[in-house]
Amino acid sequence: MGVHIDGVGNVRGWRPGWHAAPLVVLAAHLDTVFPAGTMIRVRRENGRLHAPGISDNACGVAALLALGEALNAAAVRTTGSLLFLGTVGEEGEGDLRGVRYLFEGAERIPMISAFLALEGAGAEGIVHHALGSRRYRLHVRGPGGHSWGDFGAPNPIHPLVRTALRLMSYPLSDTPRTSISLTRIAGGEAINAIPQTAYLDVDVRSTSAAEIARIERYLRESLERAVGLERARRRSGGDLGQLEYRIDVLGDRPAGVVPPEAEIVRIACEVTRWFGRTPRLECASTDANLPIARGVPAIAIGTGGQAGNVHTLQEWYAPEDRALGLKRALLIALALVGVS
Repeated sequence: MGVHIDGVGNVRGWRPGWHAAPLVVLAAHLDTVFPAGTMIRVRRENGRLHAPGISDNACGVAALLALGEALNAAAVRTTGSLLFLGTVGEEGEGDLRGVRYLFEGAERIPMISAFLALEGAGAEGIVHHALGSRRYRLHVRGPGGHSWGDFGAPNPIHPLVRTALRLMSYPLSDTPRTSISLTRIAGGEAINAIPQTAYLDVDVRSTSAAEIARIERYLRESLERAVGLERARRRSGGDLGQLEYRIDVLGDRPAGVVPPEAEIVRIACEVTRWFGRTPRLECASTDANLPIARGVPAIAIGTGGQAGNVHTLQEWYAPEDRALGLKRALLIALALVGVS
């Protein structure tokens, strides 16, 4: 198997078959939601492994390696070829950087037949519906000043709060399911100073790209209106400066769906049933989002075991039924690539 690190930091491992096609990608993201420097020390307690990122996605990365080792140990020759891919930039503000590079970057691969993302725990879920998301940072800048002596100068925090309140009152839809999360707000230099800068982070998710676009229009109109109100309420007299604002898009994960009757979904369901489990079709945001949006057959599946407190420092993973999850992933992959 030829292994190398590509231009964006993905680890690519090629396992050629008798033919170049079909080419099936087995992927697991290497990053976690936690920042660099987070203390990682695995603790075993009552059959559980405790550590930040132990399930999302150390579990998936270990599965990716295990599947490669199993194929090599059994000397399995596939009809098509497999690409084992450890991706970067799946979590947080990574904006699917790794898988985006695979499909759109300088080392893109144009002839991918199917994409299987190994994501966390579980042996029943099949993510075939890509949950779209768009992340925004709203910046507002003003002249700042003393909280008493310059009172009345435009305050960057005020329009952000007004915008946040309007977003909180947005009539969210259950069909398509949609969410708006205000995730961070910050700014200011001191308790007794009118801030010069402030920002608000907003995470919008929906199964509908059209609904995300509607919310973006509402968000932009809300901030423009709020800045206008703050400019209008300035204390009269003197040159107190003005407010400036902008909106940065920090991430854009496309929405999409692979129909339940599609071959890749049908195979995943049949394999799951073969192991005595009931398949569960799900919607989530994973590395599979991008290939789904580009029309490539793609799903994401768990790789066995159970997990809890994901995306917290108390994250845990229990490897019960781990072997079942690995076998399920292996059979789905082999059904897609073919066995000689």
